[in-house]
Amino acid sequence: VQLQASGGGLVQSEGNLRLSCAASGAFFDIAIMGWYRQRTGTERELVARMTFGGNTTIADPVQGRFTISRDNAKNTVHLQMNNLKPEDTGVYYCYARYYRSDYWGQGTLVTVSS
Repeated sequence: VQLQASGGGLVQSEGNLRLSCAASGAFFDIAIMGWYRQRTGTERELVARMTFGGNTTIADPVQGRFTISRDNAKNTVHLQMNNLKPEDTGVYYCYARYYRSDYWGQGTLVTVSS
């Protein structure tokens, strides 16, 4: 499975960005799709993820600001990020759990200026 992410960039504090990720090469349902991020000096952390059936997990720091959506037919996942804060700055990675293996996209940089 290959994951191609897009949509990162530079935005001012309280601005919005939308990340998208498309998976290719999957012959069966992708169990989980989502987003992780790595901020400077920290480990990679979960941002949001959604199962094939629609169950969603959203990390506490982004609750109420970020929304995840998924199109199972197209194998795409999106992350709508609203009211961004400087502490949201980091590299965002698309993630997929497929056939008991984890797959990662190349990462897209999100920079939020104060």
